[in-house]
Amino acid sequence: MSESDTTDAGDDAELRTPIVAVLGHVDHGKTSLLDEIRGSAVTAGEAGAITQHIGATAVPLSTISEIAGSLVDPTDFDLPGLLFIDTPGHHSFSTLRSRGGALADIAILVVDVNDGFQPQTHEAIDILKRTQTPFIVAANKIDTVPGWNPNPDTPVQETLEKQSDRAESRLNEQLYEIIGQLSDEGFSADMYWRVQNFRENIGVVPVSAETGEGIPDLLTVLMGLSQRYLKAEMSIDVDGPGVGTVLEVKDERGFGTTLDTVLYDGTIRADDTIVVGGKNEPIVTDVRALLQPRPLSEIRTEKQFEQVDAVRAAAGVKIAAPDLDDAMAGAPVRVVRDRNLEEVVAEVRAELADIEVVTEEQGVVVKADTLGSLEAIAGTLEEAEIPIVRAEVGDIAPRDIAVASTAEDPKHAAVLAFNVDVLEDAEREIEETDVDLFADDVIYQLVEEYEAHVEAIEEAQQEQILDKIQRPCRFRILEDHVFRQSNPAVVGVEVLSGTLKRNSRVVKWEGNEPERVGELKSLQDAGEDIDSARAGEEVAASIDGPTVGRQVEEGDELWTEIPEKHAKVLEQELADEIPADELEALRMYLDNHRKRDPFWGK
Repeated sequence: MSESDTTDAGDDAELRTPIVAVLGHVDHGKTSLLDEIRGSAVTAGEAGAITQHIGATAVPLSTISEIAGSLVDPTDFDLPGLLFIDTPGHHSFSTLRSRGGALADIAILVVDVNDGFQPQTHEAIDILKRTQTPFIVAANKIDTVPGWNPNPDTPVQETLEKQSDRAESRLNEQLYEIIGQLSDEGFSADMYWRVQNFRENIGVVPVSAETGEGIPDLLTVLMGLSQRYLKAEMSIDVDGPGVGTVLEVKDERGFGTTLDTVLYDGTIRADDTIVVGGKNEPIVTDVRALLQPRPLSEIRTEKQFEQVDAVRAAAGVKIAAPDLDDAMAGAPVRVVRDRNLEEVVAEVRAELADIEVVTEEQGVVVKADTLGSLEAIAGTLEEAEIPIVRAEVGDIAPRDIAVASTAEDPKHAAVLAFNVDVLEDAEREIEETDVDLFADDVIYQLVEEYEAHVEAIEEAQQEQILDKIQRPCRFRILEDHVFRQSNPAVVGVEVLSGTLKRNSRVVKWEGNEPERVGELKSLQDAGEDIDSARAGEEVAASIDGPTVGRQVEEGDELWTEIPEKHAKVLEQELADEIPADELEALRMYLDNHRKRDPFWGK
């Protein structure tokens, strides 16, 4: 591919191609949809009409017009076409950053008409809201509606006219379900042909990635939206120094570490000096080669590249240069050319500072595949008030486990991993320490898993404390149930409120003073030894110390003695953890004490 191949009609007007990202839940058809658009474009255009870039596919206006037929009149447009990001999914979308916003100008949210919104759909919506990216919904798999009669590659309204009333009615039910789910997320939506203002309403386009039905409509709506609302943003200095974002950092045989980059402004040339965001400092290096795949090749499996002299925005390009080992996915790339090097370095540093995660003295370790993902996780953790001690892009290494293992609070001895691998020696470290690893490829699920873990730890801690704390209990000696008067006294008791435990000290209130009468040594129920009895139960109690008829009488109300420190912990920290009747016993016990000393147990 020569430099001339990478420029489309429209460059003279200095309008770049809008960048389109595809998001949605796993298995809802993101990749199939991209493949169908790409396949339709290859079929509709002459060989070479569709340009394969690194990480992106450029579909020129002439090819879109061919696919869309009467829906698109090319004379209505002066944008060059559309550039589809080839790595579908919101992980890549998070990576696609430009100056703190989303790199994609517009997005397609793919939703399976049968499944509706799923976990990753909600997450994609959150990202679209956060980045304020305009989007349309591709309601995919319309061909799976029972009774559907496929009409390959036709516009959706045309194919709808050829369906039975029953099939059309079933599809409409599913489409309005999706429109309702969009409404729940705060978006007004309707079928795209009913939408008057795409700024205020989301257009829903029914499609089939399998049969190509609705694909003409999808491309038409994307072109129309871009032309109407994005034209001003597409105006760039085509020949100015290039600006882009790193999609992936890859080792390429013969070239070493390379950057798969989406260029969204200006031009990059084979002899340019560039500044790239690095793990520690911005990297200043010289381009050694600019690589593009051969025409019409599939980028994800393509191994053979050819070198080009220059690439103009918007396009994907693989940059080969020295010293790129510390470059990060999601980091900015800027061409220096006739600008002051220090200024460019400062700009890259400032952009990286915008996404720097705030860390605390104590907290969890976070590892993610890209800067964008890291930023999204950090935002979610901040909302959940979960502190972060270390946050980095890259696979989990032994040093991450080492940091997590030094946590003072067991809740923080954790690594949260998003879309990254665990290095072998780090796996061994995990086995040898108390560090817990949480890994997921849905951000909110990752955070939920960690929160459930914290909850379990806190419950265990509370239980441990409760085990060691004297529990409140009010009980009475039953009439005609004295089995032994003393040494020890053995009596039948009824637990009125709280939990009666063996080895508890027993008191009796005389006025405002608690008088200790002895120690409850054992409990029996139907002749069996038990550790405790709950409110409403009647059991036999052995109390060492008193004599029935002297210190205690049948019918007496007795209490377990609660040390002041225990009373304080129960009231201030564990009130939510103990049953209501036990809380009632505690309050009565405190009230009795506080008649004599208002500050007792405070």
